[in-house]
Amino acid sequence: MKKLKSFLKTTLFGGFLVVLPIIVLIFVLNWFFDFLTENISPITNLLIQTARLNEFVASLIAIVIILLLFFAVGLVVQTEMGKFTFSILEDRFLKRVPPYKIIKETVTQLFGGDKILFKSTALVKLYGSDTLLTAFITDEHENGYVTVFIPSAPAPTGGYIYHVRRENVFKIDYPIDDAMRSILSLGAGSKGLLSKYRDVG
Repeated sequence: MKKLKSFLKTTLFGGFLVVLPIIVLIFVLNWFFDFLTENISPITNLLIQTARLNEFVASLIAIVIILLLFFAVGLVVQTEMGKFTFSILEDRFLKRVPPYKIIKETVTQLFGGDKILFKSTALVKLYGSDTLLTAFITDEHENGYVTVFIPSAPAPTGGYIYHVRRENVFKIDYPIDDAMRSILSLGAGSKGLLSKYRDVG
């Protein structure tokens, strides 16, 4: 009887772990599609009225138009004139809007630009304890302090910022992406993280 209960529990939990990510993925894709179609509706309606297309085809064409627009903007800012113009626009207008810098840095971090928010992965001892916290170094200071971001799990976008004495911050040679994955998986896969700590601890 115990074996049957264990089998049913394991099987049910295993199925839950397989199905839940798929359901979440479908939900996110559905939300993204609804958000996208809602915001391209002016273009879609224009195509339906002028070209007599059905709604699905008009939506696809509208998405292609937006992607081509992104491509054109990206092409322009690769030129010297484009870089110069955008630099003036950013310095004189965009950077004066308080959330702009934060939004730009966040988007750059998420989509793998050259400028990243995190300098490196670290393990941190807080309050004189031997407990190690997974952290990301965001800034280093001349007064002997290091600014770190300690994310919460399983949502690494939330967390806390600490200013910690340098001797309590152990910078490790461990990829930021891998450290992020260990946070998303509630600490699973932290063996590599801790093995790097032995090299510097």
